[in-house]
Parts: sequence; C-alpha cells; structure tokens
Amino acid sequence: MARYTGPKTKISRTFGEPIFGSDKSLEKKKYPPGQHGVMKKRAKKSEYAVQLLEKQKAKYTYGILEKQFRNLYKKASSKVGITGEILLQLCEQRLDNVVYRMGISSTRSGARQLVSHRHILVNGIVVNIPSFSLKEGDVVEVREKSKSMESIVDSLKVNNSSYEWLQFNLDSLKGTFVSVPQRDQIPENIKEQLIVELYSK
Repeated sequence: MARYTGPKTKISRTFGEPIFGSDKSLEKKKYPPGQHGVMKKRAKKSEYAVQLLEKQKAKYTYGILEKQFRNLYKKASSKVGITGEILLQLCEQRLDNVVYRMGISSTRSGARQLVSHRHILVNGIVVNIPSFSLKEGDVVEVREKSKSMESIVDSLKVNNSSYEWLQFNLDSLKGTFVSVPQRDQIPENIKEQLIVELYSK
C-alpha cells in the first residue's frame, strides 16, 4: 500500500498547519523548516509556487500520492460542476477519510491502517481498500471482533466531531454515509481553485 512515510512535522511546519493531526513540535516551532526558517523575511512566492503548495497541502492532508491525486482531478474535471469542489468531495468520499471523520481513528493514517488490516465493513462486507469511494446510503462499521481494539476505543473517547453528511452510532460503532458533503461542510483549509489552476496549465 503506497503512502507517505517521510517526516511529518517538517511537512506541517512548511504549511504552518497540523496537517497530520496535533503536533507538539509544530506548536514549539511555528516557523518553516530549514536553516533560514526562523527569519521573518521570506522571498515572495511565485504564482506557480503558491499553487503547487496548495496541491501538496491537499495531498498530505488526505494521504494521497501524486498519481492518485492526479487521477482524482481527472475524474473531477470530467464531471459537471465546480471542479475544485468535486475534487474535495471525491477525497471526502474515500473510505479511510470517512472512518477518520466518524472518529473510529484519530488520524487518517490510522484509519487507513484499520481499513487495510480488514477491521472495517462496508454494507456488511470487509473492504480493505482505503481509497474505496463511498456512495450515499453506504453503511460503514467496525467488525465485531475489532470493536474492543484499544486504538479504536481511545479514539472514540476523545472524538467530539460531528458532520451533517455522516451519521454514527457510538453504541454499535456503525455509521451511514448520508450524502456527499457540500464545500461549506468540509472543514479543511484548502484553496481548491489554486489546485485547479495548477492542473489547468
């Protein structure tokens, strides 16, 4: 399973945001990485650099590699509607993202691992493909023998997020993908129009 395995704090410091979840190192060092990161004067970024950074931010946020992300963009651009918004919706429809949104895992990388290790069911069937795209009405749940896993229990204890487009029952550890989220329902700080401009060149 292809995934990013490099330094996570360094990436988060590049964007100045906790891309991979809460990070104590990021809180201590709120400046970009590198020898000159602490300096206040930074060279003005070109239009291309700004667009590229936004694409990188989206990729790291959702844990998607370049080839997968480009394919998602092609799929989004072929649909009727606002390409950037559709791109984010496709990212949100991924099974690993929905497992994360439901609070079954505290991070997307953890959610990806739960899916790939066959702890998650979709409509009663084991699905071990993190990129599996959910449709409206699909039911996502934790396998019976996996419900007592420490990582899942701990994540559910601290989870206090809820989303209009998802329903989740804490007792049965079962949720429903109610609908594709609208842009204002997606909390990620991503300027998707910059990504569209980058790929449109």
